[in-house]
Amino acid sequence: MAANKPQSQKVQFIEINTAQSGQRIDNFLLTLEKGVPKSRIYRAIRKGEVRVNKGRIKQTYKIQAGDVIRVPPLRVAERETPTHVSESLTQQLLHDIIFEDDSMLVLNKPSGLAVHAGSQIQLGVIEALRLIKPELPFLELVHRLDRDTSGCLLLAKSRESLLNLQQQMISDQIDKRYLTLLKGQLSQKEQLIEQPLQKNSVSSGERMVRVDADGKWAKTLFIRQQNLSIAQLTEVKLYTGRTHQIRVHAAWSGHHVAGDDKYGDRDFNKLLKTFGLKRLFLHAWRLGIQHPLNGEAMQLEAPLPEKLEQVITNLEQA
Repeated sequence: MAANKPQSQKVQFIEINTAQSGQRIDNFLLTLEKGVPKSRIYRAIRKGEVRVNKGRIKQTYKIQAGDVIRVPPLRVAERETPTHVSESLTQQLLHDIIFEDDSMLVLNKPSGLAVHAGSQIQLGVIEALRLIKPELPFLELVHRLDRDTSGCLLLAKSRESLLNLQQQMISDQIDKRYLTLLKGQLSQKEQLIEQPLQKNSVSSGERMVRVDADGKWAKTLFIRQQNLSIAQLTEVKLYTGRTHQIRVHAAWSGHHVAGDDKYGDRDFNKLLKTFGLKRLFLHAWRLGIQHPLNGEAMQLEAPLPEKLEQVITNLEQA
């Protein structure tokens, strides 16, 4: 049977078609069972509740056409699926569309809005846009941004576009640039940080990332843009896309990201509040991509939000 809506309280046997092949099993299940926590998906794989062709697999297994996947009931309780998007959020998201054609949509994601629903979040960007644009038969996230990060977010309107853009991400063909406000001043115009990052969870269940020799390789380039006495407006080029990479590399260098309540400097954040900063100062500014269908080079840009521009102005006038 084809993968349509999951029957969450029954065991499913899903036969993979050609269009679905090539995905990692964990990503396939996350897409199939939207809103189910990643930890539940991984536990089901680890315990052998999920099986491919009657055998156990690892979460890195890539599904192939003809595979028959056993999917157990993964939801503890059915969440109420949102059926409505407020008028204010609808207008905001429509206004924040930077580019749209038949193959993709690019959004200037607002800070504070998650890209997808989760155990504590009923409505994310992807769910909202599917409700706002019900005429679209296919709409999927190409990548993710942290909830508090604003800026360029890529969504694909076809399976072909999704696979093409994701391959560009994997092969480092996409030029990802951010703007951030860092504590203090970098000692040179450009500072390249290559430090491995390890994910772990603390007792509260909160996910934390730290520089660790056993972690995954990560590479970030910080480029000075403007000195602002106590801080520095900085352009960031990402060579890898690890969780919280910019924030952890910045903190490791001693130049914490402004407004970062997880890895940041408490006194610096407190001082920045007097200049009007009420959020994480991290913005996905530019994406250099190749159009997924015609290969044309594109430069997508999300202007810095007005409230962050105002913080810069306030610092300039100090």
